Amino acid sequence: MIPAPLNAESLNYGKLLAVLFALFLLLPSGLEAALVPPERTNPPSKLGVRSSSFAQEQDDDVVRVNTELVVLNATVLDKDGKFVSKLRSTDFQVFEDGREQKVSSFSDEETPFAAAILLDTSGSMETRLTLGRSAAIRFLEGLRDEDVAAVYSFDSKVEQWQDFSPGRDLPAKVFGLRTKLMTALNDAVLRAADDLAKRSEKRRAIVVLSDGGENYSRASSDKALDHALQAGVTVYAVNMSEEGPTRDIAGTSILKNFAAKSGGRYISTPGGQALRDALAEIVEELGHQYTLGYRPINRARDGRWRTIDVKLSRPNTTVRTRKGYRSPKS
Repeated sequence: MIPAPLNAESLNYGKLLAVLFALFLLLPSGLEAALVPPERTNPPSKLGVRSSSFAQEQDDDVVRVNTELVVLNATVLDKDGKFVSKLRSTDFQVFEDGREQKVSSFSDEETPFAAAILLDTSGSMETRLTLGRSAAIRFLEGLRDEDVAAVYSFDSKVEQWQDFSPGRDLPAKVFGLRTKLMTALNDAVLRAADDLAKRSEKRRAIVVLSDGGENYSRASSDKALDHALQAGVTVYAVNMSEEGPTRDIAGTSILKNFAAKSGGRYISTPGGQALRDALAEIVEELGHQYTLGYRPINRARDGRWRTIDVKLSRPNTTVRTRKGYRSPKS
């Protein structure tokens, strides 16, 4: 049989059927993909397969940018050593490795702070342990209602006797502690810094009550200091050993280094009214600091030390803050 000749109408009908069949083949994959908004699709990898980790990589990038904010807690004093209040962000200039940075956040509010008390219970503190406990009690009594504190002891190991709380009494177990031979000061600072890093308070401090001896830590003093700086912790070191020629020079150096590089204070007086006044000043200082934040111009994640310098436009004033930090390493 000879097929009937195709006319224009039958040709158009055939084309329509072909288009409908092609659309049917697109479902559910092709058409579904075409209907998905561009922001919900993952770009193909080099092999033409969707990259399941792409969205996570984008999230990681966002996290990395957010965590690059460097926060500084700064204490400003006048020529008489009194706190200077009512400064503005424009009164501060922040430099990192000599390059001026843009201050992106600023606060002068009397916000709550979190503090960790580290009581040395090593053998060299045998005759000074009672004095150390008294200093811890004095510091706790001076805290405001909204502040929190934790209590640790350290000898050959680090132990926490009170978690961060508004309690103002030294835990009863601390009064029963006896001195042991070795001293893990660096490990204690590192442990407290890591615990403080988890706190929501932006103002964080470690108060070290020790003669500064170090002979048992796994961590170096540099590593402990790095952890403190990364957590934005200010270290206040009280040298509990007797003043004079018998004082441990190496131990004193360790305590001074922690305090100086973190923007804290080294207190050389182990007892008496001078120590009580110093502890009261620490509490007052923590409640009256300025908090500044900036995002570094140098975004390299090279693990190198970055030096920080803060300058003030006000005459006859000095500012104390941490001396720098170690950048994260990719």
